[in-house]
This record gives sequence, C-alpha cells and structure tokens, in this order.
Amino acid sequence: MKPLHKAIFPVAGLGTRFLPATKSIPKEMLTVVDRPLIQYAVDEAVEAGIDTLIFVTGRSKNAIVDYFDRSPELEAELEAKGKLEALQRVRDVVPPHVKCFYVRQPQPLGLGHAVLCAAELVQDDEPFAVLLPDDLIDAFPTGTLAQMADVHRRHGQAVLALEEVPLSQVHQYGVIRPADKNAHPLQIEGIVEKPRAEEAPSNWSVVGRYILTPDVMTALKTQQPGAGGEIQLTDAIAACLHTGNFVGLPLHGKRFDCGSKRGFLAANMHFGLRETAE
Repeated sequence: MKPLHKAIFPVAGLGTRFLPATKSIPKEMLTVVDRPLIQYAVDEAVEAGIDTLIFVTGRSKNAIVDYFDRSPELEAELEAKGKLEALQRVRDVVPPHVKCFYVRQPQPLGLGHAVLCAAELVQDDEPFAVLLPDDLIDAFPTGTLAQMADVHRRHGQAVLALEEVPLSQVHQYGVIRPADKNAHPLQIEGIVEKPRAEEAPSNWSVVGRYILTPDVMTALKTQQPGAGGEIQLTDAIAACLHTGNFVGLPLHGKRFDCGSKRGFLAANMHFGLRETAE
C-alpha cells in the first residue's frame, strides 16, 4: 500500500441550518475569526503530510474553488500598496507543493456517496483521508489528522477519530464497538450508524476524521443505501472490519460542531480568545 498523500473533503452539503446566509455562501466558507472553516481543515491535512486535496462539491459551491485559486489582481494590489503581511496570508492559503482537485456530487446521496465521487482520483492501492470541515478540532500537541497519520504510518491500519459522547447523543453519530475499551488505540470490532441509545455498542462516536484503506473505497462501489436512505460511509467500513485492520484514536483536544449554530458560536469564541491572548 502506498503512503498517505490524498485527502477528500465532502463539501457538497446545503448548510440549511445557516440559511439564509448559506443561500449564497457555502457553509464551509463561513469564517471562524478570520479564516473560513474549510481553511482549518486544509491546514490540518497539510500538517499531516497531505499534498493532494480533493473537494467533492455541489451546485453553488464555486466560492470554494475561487478561494483556493490564485488571485493575481488582488496579489498585485496588495504588493503595490506594501501590504506584505496580507499578501503572504493570501498566498499561503495552500502551499505551492499542494494540488487541488474538484469533483461534483450530482445528488445528495450521503457521505459514503460523496467519498465515492472521488474514487477516480484515488488509486486502488493507496490509502486516503476524509475530513469533514464541520468538525473543527483544536488539538494538541499536533493536529488530529497528524496524530492519526502517525498511527497509520506505524501500523498500516485504517484510523478513525473517536470521541466519547453521552448515550443520549449516540443517535447522531456512527458508534464503534471496541475489542478492549482500555487499549490505545482502540481496536474496532463493530460499527453502526446512528443507533438508538439502548442499542449502541458503546458511547465512542466517530467524528469527522478518517484515514481509510483502499478496501473501503472498493466496498463503497457496491454499498446499498442504509440509514436515512443514504449511502453511508459507516456501512462500507463495517463491511471491511473482518480484516481486523481498523483502529480508533481518541481525540486529544476540543471539538466544535460547526454544523450547528451553538457549535459555530462556541468555536468563534474559543479561537477568538486564543488569538487575542497570543
């Protein structure tokens, strides 16, 4: 299996919880302090050694494409006015060695379907990361994906980011069954999408960071619709668990669900206070 170099960003969602703002602005372009959500996810991926970014977009998402493109007119004006710090921030949106690709998800058929839309850009023998920008994580000592990539490099396994949640919330997440709840990382024996509290195998939920092996993409190609009538990434992972090749890494940091107004506000307060303190 090849080294990890590619990351998929499913960004085709409509962002209905932030209407009317998201009628014209992709939710991934909403800013936390002075950077859009998608920038935080991209920075985390680049820190983990990712050099190929694959954005799975939908209609009305052109602002994301424009954001990661060069803007010669803006750069020339900033340089002419001597605003070199601002110029550097514009140029550093993605480092020069990082490539961006864009594919369309024609219909909102689920997270698994969004990942599958990127299949032609991922070779049959290479792992890939998936990052959900709605989950903004302030992690330490390095970003969450960098921590996961270290585990993947050492063991060659698929790695899912995990967080313990109250049982009353497990119906919102994919939930794993660990082989040994005291192990580190956790060996994953089972996984189920959005279980009821009384049926949940644990309270370890999967959050929006994945490093997946090629067999998951293969499983997605024949995956049938699951919860909500959508093609679920969780179901494709479940189909591959018999390999014993999946582990979960508990988060070291604080996660903000920026798909909700409460989480988005909390993220702005947290990162805003941190930046003003520095």
